[in-house]
Amino acid sequence: MFLTIDTTDARPIYQQVADGIKELIARGKLEGGAALPPVRQLAADLGVNLNTIATAYRELEKDGLVVIKHGSGCEVAPRAATDRSHDELAQTLRTALTELVLAGLPTKRILKMVIRELQMVGKEGK
Repeated sequence: MFLTIDTTDARPIYQQVADGIKELIARGKLEGGAALPPVRQLAADLGVNLNTIATAYRELEKDGLVVIKHGSGCEVAPRAATDRSHDELAQTLRTALTELVLAGLPTKRILKMVIRELQMVGKEGK
């Protein structure tokens, strides 16, 4: 699994880890049933605290993206297992779009960014 931590990123490290794993799942690089690295291993690979990885895994579990099996690790949940409603997902998108508007980006630029990112996810997620 390829994840990197950006020390200049304003997001907490656990969120960067969770977002990176979400992206790998969305792109089809991690499929349902795939085992995630043990907490200790991923923490050592990234040079972060064990609790940081454990928090990221718990966030992913809360989102229905992984299943934590205490004592035997963590694995990617089947795609259909996500229990986030369309309304919740729409709110997440709305929040991201609001941040872009507040940053002063024009609508055309935002649309181009969304289309480009969607193409990137779709390109590898098939």
